[in-house]
Amino acid sequence: MSNDRAMAKSDGASPQTVEMTRDNQYFLPQVDIFETDEELVLYADVPGVAPQDVDLHFENGELILQGRVTKPERTGKFLAGEYREGDYYRVFQVHESINSTRITAECNNGVLTVHLPKEERVKPRKVEVKAAK
Repeated sequence: MSNDRAMAKSDGASPQTVEMTRDNQYFLPQVDIFETDEELVLYADVPGVAPQDVDLHFENGELILQGRVTKPERTGKFLAGEYREGDYYRVFQVHESINSTRITAECNNGVLTVHLPKEERVKPRKVEVKAAK
């Protein structure tokens, strides 16, 4: 997909402009996206999010990722605080070359992996070259 981008950050909703009903802080998960001949693979860092707490859905050409962090119970006297906890939210525009009915995902050890398969019509194919008669 030379100059066409099959996936890009949405210009629309972002954590700073979306009205959320929870009082938690929201973070943009760090994301890597790889492209193969068959699909795009998105890796999102969502530490502290269990698979059942990931809300991933495709709607109106957008892939919307939300991850909810359950705050752990901590005991003892608080001495220092550098680690910040909060939920995750990110929206991506998905190009029409992606087959949205075949999107799959799994979450393991704080990494969400999303498979975005390409439509058959956009996959590269080898063209056979025959000898002239």
